[in-house]
Amino acid sequence: MTQTTQASKWFQCADPKPQATSRLFCFHFAGGGASAYNQWGKDLPDNIEVVAIQLPGRESRLFEPVFTSLQPLLETLAAELLPHLKDKPFAFFGHSMGAIVSFEMSRYLKKHQGIQPTHLFVSGYPGPHTYKNEDPYYVKSDADLIQDLVELGGTPQELLDNEELMKLVLPTIRADFQVCDTYEFAEGVLLDCPITAFGGWADEMLTEEGMQAWGELTGGEFEMEMFEGDHFYLLETGKRNAIFSHIINYRK
Repeated sequence: MTQTTQASKWFQCADPKPQATSRLFCFHFAGGGASAYNQWGKDLPDNIEVVAIQLPGRESRLFEPVFTSLQPLLETLAAELLPHLKDKPFAFFGHSMGAIVSFEMSRYLKKHQGIQPTHLFVSGYPGPHTYKNEDPYYVKSDADLIQDLVELGGTPQELLDNEELMKLVLPTIRADFQVCDTYEFAEGVLLDCPITAFGGWADEMLTEEGMQAWGELTGGEFEMEMFEGDHFYLLETGKRNAIFSHIINYRK
């Protein structure tokens, strides 16, 4: 990872690997942050450097203005990413909101720069051309939105129980959901890179058909693996290790 990348507020690399032969950019879920991927670099081999995207409005960027729609996010993030995509091959991994952002970033880069990741890993979200949330999260009351967070899982209980902290972070969570809920898939760029899709069988927003639909969005190879578990199935070590096996094997 370059010193410039390390210094950028947009990227976090908990385990820099200057000699790595490829780089994996990880996109966090709605309401999450780059810290979700802190351990990944340690768990993946030395030839893969993990760089987590840190969007504004959370963690180290808590008091920065948030994005509420996808297109400005893509345009801004692409400008930050581009200088760091040319020195070695790169792949993308995104969970939930991160799946949308990483997929559309891949299309944006192919359309505007003629480059794309060597592999796109998506998790916890169905093929975006097949899905529309009919009960948008971002327009709900604070109480209802918090209840949805409880049902989705993944939010630490100590945060849910802390009223002051929830007041601080809820606007960012709502903004992230607005990015997702107002996103509309548009026909256009077809990716060439392989796509691997992951999900939990108990995740209510997913169906097998919806996950298989990711294969329609690339002219490259497609693979899918579903796990026992809900939306945050990947918080379990064994299932996360299974994801790592896919990431490692694609580089062989």
